[in-house]
Amino acid sequence: MCMTCGCGKGNTLTGGHAPAQKRKPGQQMKYRAHREGAVHAPGHEHSDSHGGMDFGVGPAGAHAPGLSQARMVRIERDILAKNNDYAVENRRYFSEHGIFALNLVSSPGSGKTTLLVKTIAALNGAQPLAVIEGDQQTDNDAARIRAAGAPALQINTGKGCHLDAHMVGQAMQRLALKEDSLLLIENVGNLVCPSGFDLGEAHKVVMFSVTEGEDKPLKYPDMFSAARLMLLSKCDLLPHLDFDAGLAEENARRVNPGIRVIRVSASNGMGMEEWLEWISSGCRNAAAARYCITEPELQLAPTQL
Repeated sequence: MCMTCGCGKGNTLTGGHAPAQKRKPGQQMKYRAHREGAVHAPGHEHSDSHGGMDFGVGPAGAHAPGLSQARMVRIERDILAKNNDYAVENRRYFSEHGIFALNLVSSPGSGKTTLLVKTIAALNGAQPLAVIEGDQQTDNDAARIRAAGAPALQINTGKGCHLDAHMVGQAMQRLALKEDSLLLIENVGNLVCPSGFDLGEAHKVVMFSVTEGEDKPLKYPDMFSAARLMLLSKCDLLPHLDFDAGLAEENARRVNPGIRVIRVSASNGMGMEEWLEWISSGCRNAAAARYCITEPELQLAPTQL
């Protein structure tokens, strides 16, 4: 369950909301006035001179009707603390078994599944691997991965918009991951909520296609800030699009100066060698560090390592 949108198992609502009261015919809903010159209550939306509204102000960085900023912060801390406990256990398991786990995140349609299929084919069994697929519904992507020759488990989140560490922990056990292997976690298509949920992975990898906009990193900074690597996908289409790849990379580094960028195309193979070498290096390091990881390091999220 995430604080931003309130999604979660069973579509649980935060804050103990009472059932909505029915309105009488002709009765108008009462809203707090936010007209020009009105006094803005702390934690509520801010309107600029052009009529824009910013619901991201305040300590919580979000808005939920009926909840104060302080209450939202408390709920978010509780939710993330529980998730992080599971993430620590996942990270311990990965570390003890030399597993290199990656959390692939993007908006829908960026090409994550296609890239994974090509990655599996290119590795050709040289690296033991498994895939966890996250979607709201269907097992279409898991079926594609299995057809490519890799074990895959589908997680359907229903109305949930991201995977959490508890889901991944259960999936890991069912997949029976091999020692010194690669785990690829394809998160639900969403550039907002997955940024705040540590799954125990080594790194988040954000994918961003050239059919989107160069300003995507600026519009969704939390995700790009949390990622170690950005894959700029569908680069074979660049000659046919009005897209400035250099500006897209520059915007990503404005948000995260240390982010690495690889331009890739699953269609013509561009960047695949560099991507595969990055994976192989991570797998080697995970295997080598299998007996060297310390307990304090297990408590750290990927961006802290």
